[in-house]
Amino acid sequence: MKTRRTLVTAVAALTASALLGGCGDGDAQGTVGSKGTKNTINISPDQHRIREKKVESIAAKVPARIRERGTLRLGGSADASPPLGFYATDDKTRIGSEIDIATLVADTLGLKPDFQTVSWENLFVGLDSSKFDGVFSNVTVTEERKEKYDFATYRLDDLAFEAKKGTSWRVRGPEDVAGRTIAVASGTNQEKILVDWSKENEKAGRKPVHITYFQKDTDYYLALQSGRIDAYFGPNPTSAYHVASAGQTQVIGRFSGGGGQVQGKIAATTKKGSGLVDAYAAAIDHVIKDGSYAKVLKRWGLSSEAVEKSEINPPGLPKP
Repeated sequence: MKTRRTLVTAVAALTASALLGGCGDGDAQGTVGSKGTKNTINISPDQHRIREKKVESIAAKVPARIRERGTLRLGGSADASPPLGFYATDDKTRIGSEIDIATLVADTLGLKPDFQTVSWENLFVGLDSSKFDGVFSNVTVTEERKEKYDFATYRLDDLAFEAKKGTSWRVRGPEDVAGRTIAVASGTNQEKILVDWSKENEKAGRKPVHITYFQKDTDYYLALQSGRIDAYFGPNPTSAYHVASAGQTQVIGRFSGGGGQVQGKIAATTKKGSGLVDAYAAAIDHVIKDGSYAKVLKRWGLSSEAVEKSEINPPGLPKP
């Protein structure tokens, strides 16, 4: 079944390559976005990454074996998923919001981050085998995952409706998409939400949602610009990056990735009982308070997904 992570990978990678390849928008040497505006995003290997200083009281929470090693072995997905994690213009340096946040945490703990990229499923294999001390890779807290892993949250898990720039309508609930044509990827959380909303509209005597699908992920944005669809409903990070870098669309509504059941949350993930979750949460709280966390989210267009504090093992998406 296709997941939201798969869609982020495909759409965002294709969006980024399109921006780098033409239209005079951005600089293939190091930026995407409209030149001379606040929306320009640095995608060069020289990131001038925001850094932190070690906090002794927080570093003391790290298990002794890891403190003695001096490195924090962190797993990340090898997918190209702007703005979360992807390759810079040199095609070898990993950049993105997840790398930046993980670096802040490692700095606070007084450890050198050792990033290792693997396929999505191998992130969890790496945790199970203790190859990784943690994973910062857009992992959503779920009740099923909590049985094997501990979580320290650092970002909201949101979905977004994206429409053409200048669109006046907004999406606040089911009634706002009644009779509208909305594109979505099959097998995703957002598809389920739209299907449920369409049924709710019909039950209330309103028009159903015209849900449409495309074979190629790039076609979502082509259909949006041509007016064949009213909006595209997908992961908020993908939409936020596309809005900031392309300048042709806008977000007209945001909703939890957990639908109406629970607010989805993204978290630092570690093997249950590893002894690291308290240290992760304390480090995340520290960078939130001193403002470096907000700076990282702002540079990647994800300020709307900020959290006020890190939560350890909060309610997650319910089991299927």
